[in-house]
Amino acid sequence: MSQERRIGDVILNVENVSLSFGGVKALTNISFDVREGEVRAIIGPNGAGKSSMLNCINGFYKPTEGMITFKGESHQQMETHQAAEQGIARTFQNIALFRGMTTLDNVMTGRNLKMKKNFLWQALYYGPAVKEELEHREAAERVIDFLEIESIRKTVVGRLPYGLQKRVELARALAAEPDMLLLDEPMAGMNHEEKEDMCRYILDVNEQFGTTIVLIEHDMSVVMDISDRVVVLDYGKKIADGDPDEVRGNQSVIDAYLGVQHD
Repeated sequence: MSQERRIGDVILNVENVSLSFGGVKALTNISFDVREGEVRAIIGPNGAGKSSMLNCINGFYKPTEGMITFKGESHQQMETHQAAEQGIARTFQNIALFRGMTTLDNVMTGRNLKMKKNFLWQALYYGPAVKEELEHREAAERVIDFLEIESIRKTVVGRLPYGLQKRVELARALAAEPDMLLLDEPMAGMNHEEKEDMCRYILDVNEQFGTTIVLIEHDMSVVMDISDRVVVLDYGKKIADGDPDEVRGNQSVIDAYLGVQHD
């Protein structure tokens, strides 16, 4: 349902999060927050720790130190299923779809946490289980219509071009009806037209559903156009945080992207 866009209170708070793999520090003492209803970008050069940060938020990685608070609940370590149950959905830098399944079947997998009938009901496919599946299929079809992929709903995703696979992955995440959507380079590998389409869909999701969005993106023109606030990482450390204009003019950010060396 469409709703007026508004920026609310803090829905996610990352406090002094550090992450190490053996002796390698991927993140060092990172703090930032995300407000309900905003588009929050995480940017930085390759190897800055951006994907690691998303992995900490949705429980795929366990921070070595620090705390993550989502909707008032604090966790030092959160399991991925807990994140999903609390309303966090995720897309990945490398497309993680079931390539041998159709678009519709892939989108339906995003409804798994919403399904209440147990395995026995589903196996029998009787009564309440049939009713529940029809309801979830209708929800999946609404997402498919919203993202304008009706023409490929019965197509096996492994046969689709890259840009459409990215859209199917977004559809699967949206099917979970998340409060917060984590997008890891949603426009990577796309041509100019595909990027424009994806930008429009991301903004539509944010504006019409009120979904809070945290995205990693390398295309700075995209980031500056669609983000409310931007946090910048470099070598696992936060070097800037603010609105797009503040970040664009920050000398540390300019140096990081231009590769300037300091004595």
